[in-house]
Amino acid sequence: MTSTFATNPVTEDASTDTRPSTLRAAQDTPTSLWNDSADPRELSRSIAEFGAVGATCNPVIAYTCIKSDPETWIPRIRELAEEFPTAGESELGWKAVEELSIGAAKLLEPAFEASGGRNGRLSMQTDPRFHRDKDALVKQAVYFSGLAKNIIVKIPATKLGIEAMEEAVYQGVSINATVSFTVAQAVAVAQAMERALDRRKADGLPEKEFGNVVTIMGGRLDDWLKVTVKRDKIMIDPGYLEWAGVAALKKAHQIFTERGYRARVLSAGFRNYMQWSELVGGDLVVSPPFQWQVDINNNNIPAENRIDVPVDPEIIATLRAKVPEFTRGYDEDGMTPAEFDRFGATVTTLRQFLDADAQLDALVRDIIVPAN
Repeated sequence: MTSTFATNPVTEDASTDTRPSTLRAAQDTPTSLWNDSADPRELSRSIAEFGAVGATCNPVIAYTCIKSDPETWIPRIRELAEEFPTAGESELGWKAVEELSIGAAKLLEPAFEASGGRNGRLSMQTDPRFHRDKDALVKQAVYFSGLAKNIIVKIPATKLGIEAMEEAVYQGVSINATVSFTVAQAVAVAQAMERALDRRKADGLPEKEFGNVVTIMGGRLDDWLKVTVKRDKIMIDPGYLEWAGVAALKKAHQIFTERGYRARVLSAGFRNYMQWSELVGGDLVVSPPFQWQVDINNNNIPAENRIDVPVDPEIIATLRAKVPEFTRGYDEDGMTPAEFDRFGATVTTLRQFLDADAQLDALVRDIIVPAN
């Protein structure tokens, strides 16, 4: 079989519909588009032009947004330092993250109201330095949830993180599972959310639309498989590795749909356009970075219903046979919760988020204590 990057060739849309591809998918199918950034400049365009009804912030995104807009954030961080004279650089950096997130949440309020809370959400990530402290994660999740009515809080899908998510949902927090790459993680999170919602009902707590989502960072699963293939000197059609994340996302969506889980799957960590195009038609969320949205639309990638089109069985069989880490990521029982923390993509991503926290600290330090 020849190398297969996409089973559906990209062709010019022959119809007279001139709407951007992402807008057609957002308006004509159950698939929701969220912008993988809280940058207000990008988010405003994504909402107006491409149909975005959600957005996200994490340490990497926050650091990038603040660094790329010094005219706004350098004076604002100096003001925050004056307002909070005893705060250190970490506390000031997180206050900037809060302001960035609250501003993005405001832009999404119309979509929040129109969807009854299902969309219009701004995902705000808990401090990755709390990844070993369940109580700290829950406490910060409750606090973030109170910053705006449409905040949804991101907690890593580690063993401890899933326990924190269950407790946070029970306490009324809307959750977006992050640092999540596999079907096993997604199902474990969904089950924890179901338990929390059932507990709320049993205890007579108010029912509401949580808008909970469970992320699979499909491209980061692909990245990890490429690392293992190189490390273990495995010879495989490289195009097959581009399908791993898509396959995991499709399978998770199928499981969620069949079992009626009250959370939706969210596709993030984009590395190829199929992590959008192959999911169109599903009742799920796709969250590409803004530039991916621009490129998808400029290339007129078809907005066709592809969610129920299976990945080529030969690709799945070959990945299973040659790449053991694919099986761990694809099978519902591929890993136990105790194994989530040491999965390669988990370690890599969590370290990246921790590094971004440190970089944000350093950026704030340079602003409030500039070098001579």
